[in-house]
Amino acid sequence: MGKITKKRKVALSMYDKEQIYSLKEACVVLKKITSTKFDSSVDLDVKLGVDPRQANQMVRGTTSLPHGIGKEVRVLALVTPDKEQEAKDAGADYVGLDEYITKIEGGWLDIDVIITMPAVMGKIGRLGRVLGPRNLMPNPKSGTVTMDIAKAVVEIKAGKIDFKVDKTGIIHTSVGKVSFDADKIYDNAKELIDTLNRLKPSAAKGIYFQSITVSSTMSPGIKIDTKALTV
Repeated sequence: MGKITKKRKVALSMYDKEQIYSLKEACVVLKKITSTKFDSSVDLDVKLGVDPRQANQMVRGTTSLPHGIGKEVRVLALVTPDKEQEAKDAGADYVGLDEYITKIEGGWLDIDVIITMPAVMGKIGRLGRVLGPRNLMPNPKSGTVTMDIAKAVVEIKAGKIDFKVDKTGIIHTSVGKVSFDADKIYDNAKELIDTLNRLKPSAAKGIYFQSITVSSTMSPGIKIDTKALTV
């Protein structure tokens, strides 16, 4: 077992790691126990009572966080020439097609989200091996393959996030920054949880929210009371 750092010891002494906190309390505690010199991300880990191997229990979707994620999201719009100006006007950081496909094949990945249109997915398909493992592959279900390029760019820039349950039944995603007020962290986390509630598969049996933990980049996890969050 690795040695516990002084900062972690201090953080652990400031709250009860065995206690189950309300979501609102956990957001307050998280700010208190985080002491990084940089603005840490706030991460939510949600263990769902689903079997992701079953198609009718897959949980995937998007939600727009009311206060954004606290960082500038770099958007690449892979579009045909007639859509380039629309993407630029909406705020896309990089706009083009063939030249960016070539750059990605060469190892360039200084982006957070790729938005494209159905007509060019055939060209992008060969990038699956590179983009897939990094969760960068555009997908109609996440709204990143669309003809309404401007709307997609604006929503992503404003704080729309994409999430997907992993093979162990866990959804892990960032819901803001520690510099946010506790109320804003709460609002963002609650929006994600409410969205997951709405997406509960009818085939899922038993307890849906098995556990929820909130943490910052280098903080211990804080356990959240799931009973008060279930519809």
